Amino acid sequence: MIKDGVFYPQSKNFDWDYYLHKHTPMLHKLMSPALKKVDIEKGIAGGAPGTAATYQTVCNLHFESVEAFQAAFAPHAAEIMGDIANYTDAQPVVQIGEVKM
Repeated sequence: MIKDGVFYPQSKNFDWDYYLHKHTPMLHKLMSPALKKVDIEKGIAGGAPGTAATYQTVCNLHFESVEAFQAAFAPHAAEIMGDIANYTDAQPVVQIGEVKM
């Protein structure tokens, strides 16, 4: 199992309603059945008391393999990436990781 982690830095412009009710359902629609699970986190604090979270939002998309992710994402990449401007001006950072536990 792998996770495609999408990390959104802090931004004054993040439309949670759009992200949760339009963008995320679009991901499910376009990348299913390869997309196994989605976890969305809202950053609320940093590691030290009184500090801000590094990331406003972290979205983890779960797939069986890197190849499964690439096959599901590639045909829809332009549509998915193009939709980002509809909910934020932040530039996401992406990391693919292997789930070990």
